[in-house]
This record gives sequence, C-alpha cells and structure tokens, in this order.
Amino acid sequence: MKTIKVLGISIAIWMLGVSAFTLIYEFPLMENRSEQANIGLALVVPILVWGGAWFYYRKGSLTHGLKLGLVMLLVSATLDALITVPLLILPSGGSYSSFFGSLDFWLIALEFVGVALLYWYFRVHNQIKRKTQQNKV
Repeated sequence: MKTIKVLGISIAIWMLGVSAFTLIYEFPLMENRSEQANIGLALVVPILVWGGAWFYYRKGSLTHGLKLGLVMLLVSATLDALITVPLLILPSGGSYSSFFGSLDFWLIALEFVGVALLYWYFRVHNQIKRKTQQNKV
C-alpha cells in the first residue's frame, strides 16, 4: 500500500466531506438541519470515495479495496476525533459518544468501505483477472 498517497487522498476526502456537511447544513431545506446534513453527506461520500479510489488505483496499485476502504475510514475517523468533534460537535452540545455512536456515522462508515471495495471489484479485480487469463493463453 502506498501510505503517503492513501493518507493524502483520505485527508482530501475528509476535508471535502466536512465542507459538504457544513454547506448542506446551512441550507434551510428541512426542519432538522443535522439530519439534512447527514443525508447530504451520505449522498456525497460515495462520489468522494469512488473518486479517491480512482485516484489511488490509477497508477496500477493492486491493494485490496477492503484494506483501502478501512484505511480511508480510519484516517477520516481520526480527523473527526481530533478536529470535527471538538470544533463542530462539542460547541453545539454534542459529545464524542453521540457522534461516534450515531447510526448516521456507522452508515457513512459502511459507505466508505463498501464503495472502495466495489471500486476494487469493478475496476481492479477484473483487470487482474484479465491479465491472468491473457498470461495463460
């Protein structure tokens, strides 16, 4: 695994995700703005992770998508613990346990891992299979 590359991509995804959450929160579309922002984030995260996976794999890396997704999630969760919760959640009356114990958090975490895994199966795994079959012929 290309550690520096995956760290950079993960930080970029986290920054874009927090920015999207904050921006979506500001639109007065629903009465419950937190729910609105979480729904918006759930719609944005797959696009961000798919793009991050594309960027990671574009030079031919073969790291399994599950591993990539878990690392991306770990980096994002760490940044949430160090930055998001203290700066955005605690001042508005939330807590670490309300943030990390939220079903919304875990559904978005599942999206992180699932999208990276799907990218790997659709793009990288099939490429590996084709190369293996070509070598047999």
